[in-house]
Amino acid sequence: MLLRLLDRFEEALIAALMAGATLIIFVAVVHRYISGVPVIQDYVLHWNLAWAQELCIYMFVWMAKFGAAYGVRTGIHVGVDVIINRMAPPLRAKFVLFGLGAGALFTGVVGSLGARFVYHIGQTEQVSADLEMPMWIVYLAVPLGSYLMCFRFLQVAWTFIRTGELPHHDHGHVEGIDPVEAAKEGGPA
Repeated sequence: MLLRLLDRFEEALIAALMAGATLIIFVAVVHRYISGVPVIQDYVLHWNLAWAQELCIYMFVWMAKFGAAYGVRTGIHVGVDVIINRMAPPLRAKFVLFGLGAGALFTGVVGSLGARFVYHIGQTEQVSADLEMPMWIVYLAVPLGSYLMCFRFLQVAWTFIRTGELPHHDHGHVEGIDPVEAAKEGGPA
């Protein structure tokens, strides 16, 4: 139950950040172009959207950090596993667990170093250039995203120990489309 809530929160956060950044970029680009239209420019030139680019950069950083954790959970990260897949199952399992453990260790270390950095930057009065947002909030993406990714590596390792299965992403599957219904309607199965 709690894991399902975490999964949905992770997906909603990534989607909201992506949608929000796309909308902000769209508005900023439209603003830039309509600022040159003689009749409209008098109304829109006083709108200051200088902050839009900075906010979008921060939103994409947060999206990337949480998206990486999502990628571990769903198995969509690219991996070079040709040799590992040809190994005997007991040896393959050891290498898979070693890789998952190394991923968890690395992201745990990055998360800890990021948390230390956020703590120290929180002791300063440093703010971002355009938004004047405290920089510790911006950098909080590093420890939160890294610790979530570490948790996801451990989650995948635990599932692999119990079932022998790794998450696998089917690139042909589109969420919300039933392949049986699509085939009945004449679409690709």
